Amino acid sequence: MRSMRNLRLSPAPILLLLLVMAVESGCQPGSVDEVDPAPGVPLTLATERAESIQDLRYDLRFTIPESDSDPIRGTVVVRFRTTNTSSPLVLDFAPGADFVTSVSTEAGASDFRVVNEHIVVPAAELTAGENAIEVVFTAGDDALNRNPEFMYTLFVPARAHLSFPCFDQPDLKARYTLELTVPSEWEAVANGQEESREDRDDNVRIRYAETEPISTYLFAFAAGKFQVETAERDGRTYRMFHRETDLEKVERNRDAVFDLHASALSWLEDYTSIDYPFQKFDFVLIPSFQFGGMEHPGAIFYGSSRLLLDRSATENQMLGRASVIAHETSHMWFGDLVTMQWFNDVWMKEVFANFMAAKIVNPSFPEVNHDLRFLVAHYPAAYAVDRTPGTHPIRQELDNLNEAGSLYGAIIYQKAPIVMRQLELILGPEAFREGLAVYLDQFQFGNATWTDLVRILDERSEVDVTAWSRAWVEEAGRPSIRTELEVDEEGRMVQLAFLQADPDEERSLVWTQKMEVLLGTPAAAETIPLELIGERTEVGGVASTPRPEFVLPTGGGLAYGGFTLDEGSRQFLLENLADLSDPVARGAAWVTLWEEVLEGQVSASDFLDLALGALPREDTEQNVQLVLGYVNSAFWRLLPEAEREVLARRLEQVLGTGISRSTSSSMKSTYFSAFRGVVTTEEGVRFLERVWRRQEEIPGVTMSEADEATMALQLAVRSVPESEAILAEQLERFANPDRKARFGFVMPALSDSQETRDEFFSSLSDVGNRRREPWVLEGMRYLNHPLRARDSEHYLRPALELLEEIRQTGDIFFPRSWMGATLGGHDTRSAAGIVRSFLADRPDYPLRLRQVILQSADNLFRAAALGEEPGN
Repeated sequence: MRSMRNLRLSPAPILLLLLVMAVESGCQPGSVDEVDPAPGVPLTLATERAESIQDLRYDLRFTIPESDSDPIRGTVVVRFRTTNTSSPLVLDFAPGADFVTSVSTEAGASDFRVVNEHIVVPAAELTAGENAIEVVFTAGDDALNRNPEFMYTLFVPARAHLSFPCFDQPDLKARYTLELTVPSEWEAVANGQEESREDRDDNVRIRYAETEPISTYLFAFAAGKFQVETAERDGRTYRMFHRETDLEKVERNRDAVFDLHASALSWLEDYTSIDYPFQKFDFVLIPSFQFGGMEHPGAIFYGSSRLLLDRSATENQMLGRASVIAHETSHMWFGDLVTMQWFNDVWMKEVFANFMAAKIVNPSFPEVNHDLRFLVAHYPAAYAVDRTPGTHPIRQELDNLNEAGSLYGAIIYQKAPIVMRQLELILGPEAFREGLAVYLDQFQFGNATWTDLVRILDERSEVDVTAWSRAWVEEAGRPSIRTELEVDEEGRMVQLAFLQADPDEERSLVWTQKMEVLLGTPAAAETIPLELIGERTEVGGVASTPRPEFVLPTGGGLAYGGFTLDEGSRQFLLENLADLSDPVARGAAWVTLWEEVLEGQVSASDFLDLALGALPREDTEQNVQLVLGYVNSAFWRLLPEAEREVLARRLEQVLGTGISRSTSSSMKSTYFSAFRGVVTTEEGVRFLERVWRRQEEIPGVTMSEADEATMALQLAVRSVPESEAILAEQLERFANPDRKARFGFVMPALSDSQETRDEFFSSLSDVGNRRREPWVLEGMRYLNHPLRARDSEHYLRPALELLEEIRQTGDIFFPRSWMGATLGGHDTRSAAGIVRSFLADRPDYPLRLRQVILQSADNLFRAAALGEEPGN
């Protein structure tokens, strides 16, 4: 085939273009056999294309102006081989005909059509073998994240076609060549290695080397006023792009960030026996990034605050930084090198990234109890979805990629690693690792499915992985597990057994899993390994032994399910949990008791009484974080207002004591963060204001710009005198322009004026005002804060009505986060009634969005149902 650079590509005649645009909405297929493709990326279309298109390459050119309101112009040459010349070629491009300047083939101008978010090229213009299609276009802004001084792409899960014409499906991997023309003062980064740079009058043209085969959702670039830090580790060069103005913060975090990447990369090369598979290793720190990170090969994107930590960073924040770095680095193998064939298996890349991250961070934090870390990082979040009627299987069906964003959530990110750990325990670590090595080697730079991996693991084990997978991966929910303890008249055990049942009686699933049961006394607790098989599993060797003071089936931090303790164990733990010597057992007991609070088997007041008595004795920061999170939820969501007022002083005293007695700045920050989140007494609020005004210091804690901003917002939501002046002064304190812009956006949501808050909420109906999603979510959380919940209840129905549009226009986590921020502060029966009425009025509402609402509303429903209505 002739080189595209030497082709003479004639632009489409203006008359033809006008005609195409005029009839776009009503154009008819060119023949009776031709059917217009549906919007999005339907599975049927994707399957047809994957079967007929090979050797795919994109040559892309973008011209990015300095002003974020000026259009970005682009050209793409799509090169491929095809065996199908009897059907039209369908490219995905959502912006529509107005954004298409011309489409050309090697023969000249194309007789293309634009319909339903696609560019359709007639079959007659295709050639068996090599083809090249050139499209000149204006890029759609929806996935370009444009800001006044920088921009970045974010194309996951199938949003590349919102910006440029492509085959936007994961199993059509392609090699990308990119050319960017950017303002001369800007830096730029992309997947490929920078190959050439041409300085021009007021801009620079940068050419990047062709990439390895990657999916459209992994193609990425960023450009703007970034600073660049460079380091070398083990002979490899790393570059960090950032916009942080606090140079001391950059210097303080710099080496740790580079070290964590290098150690993660080294560990993964050793574990997989495959060298890092891409050209280079750059990463970009983005202010108010939508995600914790995004794994573009050669150009990972991170939320800036996740990597550049403040001096007051807690142990969990430091662990979180290590984990997100290990997670995104793991994706280079799990997701980037081997990619799921379709987004119904998106969980595979996420589970292995999370699972490997848990293994990777261990050597970097030898002082941390990593079994406890795994427990607190995964079980509470997984239960928060799996206990709800909105739960779903780990592996879900997906007919169109326009719904792929709805697949993401705690079931993928938190439950799946628990499940994968169970699989490793059942198979054994060596067989598991060997199977993964075969999987990565067999499918490298290609695509695979969960069934492909199951087949490989089945071949290397006597375990029926296919049968095991049905309960854990293919079906929704968790087992209900009840302790059955029979004791004779002399106080000796007759038998100890665990009964499991499927909450869905029509299904009768059985979950096989490994457990470590803890029983005995706090001073002499015994751990008994057990494999839960079938509906009833007896513990051997306990007959005629003295009755234990407690039985904790989750004691080793392994078992997963909805547990019902025997009455004696429940009461004992409510009085003596702090006496358990093992921090994992304490963490597991807290998780189990909290689940029983939500099921109505333990009262919120009893749980809080236990927590406030135990916190002064708890010396493991991860457990302190866990308990303080539960305390916050119970205090705001499960207590009537009168009980909150009675408890408030004691709660603040316990937190204040925690601040003063803690010996590490990390623990002090943990307690102070909890304090500013729940403080309600006049004395406590005055103390918080003095700290914000820099009139009082907390020894051992250095307040950052972000800390002061949070204090200002917390003071404003409590309607302290001069709250508007506090917000205005805080705005002027900012040195960093990105953080200042975010604070200014959120300020109206904290106004004392109901009218101003109403105007802020109303503004969010405009998609343009929702572009910076983290800003929107912060505003929504304060707008619906428990102290403002009664005044914000009228936002609930319109917020629910926006959800479908938010799914269409937002990034993958936005719909779920939007509902969490909307419902998170509400606890009344009237609020619960609004949600139920909304769903009842819409029996045909999209299933996945219904699930999102049910997940987010679960705590609201439970709060409204548990005893007297809180807030009255």
